Amino acid sequence: MTQTLQLDGRRAAFDESGPAAAPTILLIHGAGHDRGVWQAVAAGLAAAGRRVIVPDLPGHGDSEGEAAGAVDAMAAWVLAFADALGLERFELAGHSMGSLVALAAAAAAPERIARLHLLGSLAPMPVAPFLLDAARSDPAQAHALINKFSFAPAEVLGEERRRTLEAGNRERMERNGSEALARDLAACNAWQDGLAAATRRDCPTLLLCGALDRMTPVKAIGPLHEALHAGGGEVRRVELAGCGHATQEEDPVAVVRALLWSD
Repeated sequence: MTQTLQLDGRRAAFDESGPAAAPTILLIHGAGHDRGVWQAVAAGLAAAGRRVIVPDLPGHGDSEGEAAGAVDAMAAWVLAFADALGLERFELAGHSMGSLVALAAAAAAPERIARLHLLGSLAPMPVAPFLLDAARSDPAQAHALINKFSFAPAEVLGEERRRTLEAGNRERMERNGSEALARDLAACNAWQDGLAAATRRDCPTLLLCGALDRMTPVKAIGPLHEALHAGGGEVRRVELAGCGHATQEEDPVAVVRALLWSD
């Protein structure tokens, strides 16, 4: 059910589902996206007995304000949002940029995060200069580039399914606007505290990767994996065969199964 609250005088929109008294998991979307990208995963988690809360970050979806433009600022907003909901301890999951936000939040308030789930994550998470330029000056080209690299190839997904996923992703990015996307990508590119942040959290952590991910490729995840181990707490790494970067849309059933690994 879609709800809103006031945070720093601005509307924060979020979806909530699942039993109100159940353990809570917050799902944080990626660059240029909004809470809708988690719809299928949220439904699966709620059906499995989780309380699921999925906010729109400021300047995205139905949340007011402008995109923060910095990972630490987004993480502070997530913790303030949790405060506004009265959440003392909760699970936190993020995809792509959202994984950096989740990691930063877990490092800032490790005592509050019961479990951390990082989907499509790298630290650092550099963004190609040509994509940064396109996001600022040619949004249509940026959307095309992101779609090109977000999903597994058509020979894996099927032509029709890949076209459907691309169309939905393009519509979402257009709805959220070029400024939000440009600020989000710049925030990912600028944040250099990821590996240090990984050592400051100590909760059980899942690294969920698409085996065919070309944006945050599996072969580059080693430094983050090692830093998480150095921070303490169980670290689990799962690769989803046949998936690219957008795992929660390409195979939401497998993502739900992975997020419930503690059950």
